[in-house]
Amino acid sequence: MRKIRCLIVDDEPLALDLIEDYVLKTPFLELINKFSSPFQAIEALQNEKVDLIFLDIQMPGLSGIDFSKLLQNGPKVIFTTAYSQYALEGFKVDALDYLVKPINYQEFLKASNKALTWFNLTEQNIDQKIENSSNTSIFVKSEYKLLKVELVDILYIEGLKDYVKIYLKDQCKPILSLMSLKTLEEKLPSEQFMRVHRSFIVNLHQIARIERNRIVFGSVYIPIADSYKEQFQSFLNEKFLE
Repeated sequence: MRKIRCLIVDDEPLALDLIEDYVLKTPFLELINKFSSPFQAIEALQNEKVDLIFLDIQMPGLSGIDFSKLLQNGPKVIFTTAYSQYALEGFKVDALDYLVKPINYQEFLKASNKALTWFNLTEQNIDQKIENSSNTSIFVKSEYKLLKVELVDILYIEGLKDYVKIYLKDQCKPILSLMSLKTLEEKLPSEQFMRVHRSFIVNLHQIARIERNRIVFGSVYIPIADSYKEQFQSFLNEKFLE
């Protein structure tokens, strides 16, 4: 089951600890960190992928409402506050839900399930768009955006546990997407892309150099694992060797 990666931001220590306890006892939530200041959370968001923030509204220096406006297309928000009059303003910034303190676990779980439904529906829509994409492109979710990637531009793809990095020609920074390498492999045309290692898929049309059982893309050397050598050699025999 895919877990929702969470932050908690609340300047009240008791509320911070209570929400932490609720997150830890909810199977589909994963706590990334908790902070008593939104400024600390801003720094963390630059280094961590976060799906959902449980966010207090009244905090010194920067309110939860103003902080949520900084997120733009970033994590979704569930507000937690002692003041019900902020509910309308909270929904104006597209919050998933609004919890009024003191919060019991049943209320917390109901809001969390609403978040789970939202993420599941979003990912189903993304999968459908991937299925409906043409033979020349795919759609991938990255940093809360849906990006169209032309297959011809892909050099290679690296798998990192639950994520993939898609490396494109003429682009230094790879696209990072929450998806397994196997899932992406199933979406790619087999006549153009081949898995050559448990952690790498290469674009066969972009291969220009091979050295000592390694495929070379600029300064990057991608090993060809023993379990994939026969398949890759068949490709070479058909396409390049007399």
